[in-house]
Amino acid sequence: MTEDTALMETATTVDAFHRGRFHIVQPRGRGHRAGVDAMLLASLVPGDATGRLADFGAGSGAAGMAVASRIDAISVVLVERSPRMVELAHESVALPQNAGIADRMTVLNADVTLSGRQRSTAGLDDVSFDHVIMNPPFNDAADRTTPDALKAEAHAMTDQLIERWIRSAAAVCKPGGQLSLIARPQSLLEILQACRNRFGGIQLTPVHPRPGEEAIRLLLTAIKGNRARLALREPLFVHEQDGRAFSAQTDDLCNGRAFISRNTRRI
Repeated sequence: MTEDTALMETATTVDAFHRGRFHIVQPRGRGHRAGVDAMLLASLVPGDATGRLADFGAGSGAAGMAVASRIDAISVVLVERSPRMVELAHESVALPQNAGIADRMTVLNADVTLSGRQRSTAGLDDVSFDHVIMNPPFNDAADRTTPDALKAEAHAMTDQLIERWIRSAAAVCKPGGQLSLIARPQSLLEILQACRNRFGGIQLTPVHPRPGEEAIRLLLTAIKGNRARLALREPLFVHEQDGRAFSAQTDDLCNGRAFISRNTRRI
């Protein structure tokens, strides 16, 4: 390993979210760096949420910490498999800027695809969380892979990966607990199949770059044991029709000033 390569693998940045209400440590120039996806995922947790939340595949902790930043009654477990990202998650929690939420944050080095006793031994006990949030790896195995090992690990989807993540979410979630996830539209069929007989009352929000453009993400919430029908919610537009500025709604969601409410009305 060259000196430049070693430096690149250890270099980090400290980045502010929610207008500086919390900060995370991220790899500089490599690996997965959190942004809009993580903040939109966090916005799916309702403002009156309480109890324990597991952030599956947490990386440096952006989504889980965004929930803790917005909701005082939530404690968060950042669940991450990559040893390097676990180190950065620990560093993120320990930042002085995060003193207000640090006592409600825990970092767990665990593989969420484990099952049964192995999953429990890793620290993910059955029926122990009120909320599970996740941003599963979304690149199909046939997609061009990146030479960045950290980024490839965060983005590469292996066979049955979504099934295994949702299976684990159902195992650790309490009855009536909420699953929240963000994914690409092409993953929808696999997500629905994985939720069957586990989570119901699925509500989908398509996320479009701008009006008139195809959706590039789906935001999904579902309730363990719920039998309500699937509902397609109004779309979210990340940007206004012209320009690169966030829409007012997206800006509020990404900065912790709003959240996406579940529709409880029955039709």
